[in-house]
Amino acid sequence: MSGFVEGYYRFAVWVTRFACLNLLWIAFTLLGLGLFGLFPATAAMFAVVRKWINGEKDISVFHVFWKSYKKEFLKINVLGYILAGAGYLMTMEFQILRTQEHIAYTVASFAVIGLFLLLSVIALFLFPIFAHFQLRTLDYIKWALLIGIGHPLLTVFLLGIIIALTYLSFMTIPALLFFFGGSVFAYIIMWGVHLTFSKMEESLG
Repeated sequence: MSGFVEGYYRFAVWVTRFACLNLLWIAFTLLGLGLFGLFPATAAMFAVVRKWINGEKDISVFHVFWKSYKKEFLKINVLGYILAGAGYLMTMEFQILRTQEHIAYTVASFAVIGLFLLLSVIALFLFPIFAHFQLRTLDYIKWALLIGIGHPLLTVFLLGIIIALTYLSFMTIPALLFFFGGSVFAYIIMWGVHLTFSKMEESLG
């Protein structure tokens, strides 16, 4: 019985941690008026889960989150809006191409889809790399792309599990996404990408 109680206690502690982290992510996104808060809040969330994955279970979540949020506020916003701007331009380009009837435009639209998939890979790996390494601004994009392409099975697995969990949550209890969506997904992504960091560290010397 004591084992059950201990297991339940640990489960409750982790549920509380993930819920608190997710609420911090939402609150600090709103604190930055959304436009300027989303990317720093996401980077801060990944900084917290990185410490959990590294075995630092008893950290002050708020302290680590706030420190990371304000530390690289400008750099992560620059990176985030580079990706967001690229995504917007690709979306507009795709819509324009699909309105044309010539076969060349159809082929070009598929090329845009390919570029959008590469952009999605960069976005998937960017925040874990940002939380773990100190690099020059554009090097985060380069390494996110290299790791994503270099580990296709990991990339497909992470994208697949995120899509599957999102779908299941919408179909069952959508409120779970509000309380746990960001933090749980961040933990899963950070755990998966963390497995590749040893090779990246070797490359960086």
